Amino acid sequence: MSETRKKAGGAGTYFLTGYPGFIGKRLVEHIAREDPKGHIYALVQPKHLKEAQQHAAKVKGAPVELLTGDVVDMHLGLSGEEYQRLCERVTDIFHLAAVAQLGVPKDTAWRVNVDGTRNMLELARDCAHLARFNYFSTCYVSGDRVGVIAEDELDRGQGFRNAYEETKFQAERLVQRAGANLPITVFRPSSVVGDSRTGEIDRFEGPYYLGILLVTSPLVVPLPLPGNGVAPLNVVPVDYVVDAVLRLSKDPRAAGRTFHLVDPNPMSARRVYELIAEKSNKKLPRFNLSARAADVMLRLPVLEKLARPQRAAISYVNHLAIYNCHNTLELLDGTGVRCPPLSSYLDQLVAYVREQYRKRREGSEEDDPLDHGPSPEREETDASPRQGR
Repeated sequence: MSETRKKAGGAGTYFLTGYPGFIGKRLVEHIAREDPKGHIYALVQPKHLKEAQQHAAKVKGAPVELLTGDVVDMHLGLSGEEYQRLCERVTDIFHLAAVAQLGVPKDTAWRVNVDGTRNMLELARDCAHLARFNYFSTCYVSGDRVGVIAEDELDRGQGFRNAYEETKFQAERLVQRAGANLPITVFRPSSVVGDSRTGEIDRFEGPYYLGILLVTSPLVVPLPLPGNGVAPLNVVPVDYVVDAVLRLSKDPRAAGRTFHLVDPNPMSARRVYELIAEKSNKKLPRFNLSARAADVMLRLPVLEKLARPQRAAISYVNHLAIYNCHNTLELLDGTGVRCPPLSSYLDQLVAYVREQYRKRREGSEEDDPLDHGPSPEREETDASPRQGR
């Protein structure tokens, strides 16, 4: 615990971006509950203010004060008085805001992910009592690298498959350099899925939900798996991510370090898809498709609209990257916070998706049953590849 927090009797003043996104809302709830004497400031884009107000009104514990602005603007679009108040009071920053569509133009991604992070670091330098700058990066800053990837590795000459990966990499470079003068902690989640207890998730995107699509497609026979499926499919439940982040954000040993928030023992993509099929009383075909052939199949009229948010996830299903999480395991040892194996909460995930699928089908045949629905465009819910926002 920092000297600032000690003097404040344990109470902190928190500033969070990416609200009211899925992880942002859970983070606010957790902070308010853990530090009821603290104070939470949340940066909200004007178009999401109503949703943020509705959620903030239900939060129990520390008060949540909403500030309208945008990370891409000078001084985050805040008034001089608001900005000065943050500089004088904030002890902990959680920077989640990002654009994460795989198909987003590079200049748009750069403006939000890189320039927005630069603006947040400028604020951090002006905060007189800053104890920690917590930055939400992503495992996929490793780009096209294969093999074992360590937490202390960033620039290894890798290439990038999309603007999302590249701009998150460039943003993390800024954060890592700022660590020479700021108490920074970098979090790199893999693909975040629903709550391990309820299955709740705000959008169905990424390689895991591609699996549910393949198995629960309108076709009588499930689609075959893209590629051979031997690569690990690394997913983490959102509740683990929030628990781990808050625990590590308060650990003085975490300052200046990077943490892979991943499943330390991930199953192969094929095994995950087989389990999903079992839950749906279906059986995966024995043959595989190349990633290119799978993309073509997903463009068939019966699946094209349904598959739009998932198609770009195909390239991640067969990517042989293994994310070492030594730092995370070391500092969370003995805390009771650990990533549960996917097999222990798969039922909840599949049940939640199937229920949402059913509700949307009943609501309108024109709706995309696996579309993510309205949500903040500048919100890093899972720090994993996705599109269509």
